[in-house]
Amino acid sequence: MTFKAGTYKQQYQYKSFLPSLLANPFEWQSDAILELLSDASRFIGELNTFADLVPDVNFFIEMHKVKEATTSSRIEGTRTNIDEAVLSENNISNEKRDDWEEVRNYIRALNYSIDRMQELPLSMRLIKEAHSILLSGVRGENKLPGEVRKSQNWIGGADIKSATFVPPPHEDLPDLLTDLEKFWHGETRQLPALIRIAISHYQFETIHPFLDGNGRMGRLLITLQLLQLKLMAKPVLYLSDFFERNRMEYYQALERVRFTDSLDHWLRFILTGVIQTAQNSKKTFVDIGTLRDSYRERIKSLGKREKLAKALLLQLYSSPIVSPREAEQKLGVTAATTNRLISELEKLGILKEMTGYSRNRLYALHEYLEIFR
Repeated sequence: MTFKAGTYKQQYQYKSFLPSLLANPFEWQSDAILELLSDASRFIGELNTFADLVPDVNFFIEMHKVKEATTSSRIEGTRTNIDEAVLSENNISNEKRDDWEEVRNYIRALNYSIDRMQELPLSMRLIKEAHSILLSGVRGENKLPGEVRKSQNWIGGADIKSATFVPPPHEDLPDLLTDLEKFWHGETRQLPALIRIAISHYQFETIHPFLDGNGRMGRLLITLQLLQLKLMAKPVLYLSDFFERNRMEYYQALERVRFTDSLDHWLRFILTGVIQTAQNSKKTFVDIGTLRDSYRERIKSLGKREKLAKALLLQLYSSPIVSPREAEQKLGVTAATTNRLISELEKLGILKEMTGYSRNRLYALHEYLEIFR
């Protein structure tokens, strides 16, 4: 049976879209999807293997999370760049604090969800808990953080009458979300894991269960499913960068499913994104390894301070901009020792002062940071 996306329902002065339940049987039509699925699975496998071989990989994973949070939030309009996202709260300016806090909330929600899945299966309960963290203390805090909406929302347009898309009424959400949870755990039918993830993301964005934060939560959901379905051993594959680079195609692909029931186009788009992202993520690890080897060669000239330099570099791999005071705290040594070490690393081209100030200076592991820009 071909995929049936749903139906438009006439409401007062507008039409809302009611998606079909995923329990209904369906299949894709294009043979090209099988080839893309095979390639995507192969590249994910290569990325998994490569991530396993990288020493201290968890330090580098933190920067992958920062990049994902920055990119996913930027799709929704924040202006924080990755250089700002890695700053500590004390070093972020007041005018940039709101956007910075939204990015940091995404990181908190992502970390919380990954940890929570050790004791709670992927579920709307978990998604609501993460949503509460995502909107805590930021611009969406008045949009029912952690609660499924109890009113109609819409996408685009100045009002609901001119909206680009109107999701289903809130009265339909309990059945839709129960159906989606069943689909997450394979209670409907067996599908390849990547196909299930693609359909799940489409359905979540179509349901639009929250008043705010649906895009970010939908993208976070992809990461959680990659882990839940054991496609990824570690959280190193994120599609937000692909979505941002192909933003119009992303929105058009979602709309095309709703208007034409064309599931194939959407699956090809997502699988292409997985392939490109897995390839890029592997290259990132290769570049990190090359740079790390370069750092090791350069710090050999430091003699007895080489060990201290290694310790600081390890910390900087997860947070690559630091003040002298922060470096001092990370290393547990005196201010004088820290300042000498920073000065030597600056001479070696490993650290670069980024403020231009004589006081309150910040130093960046600039070559490493450039890999993630």
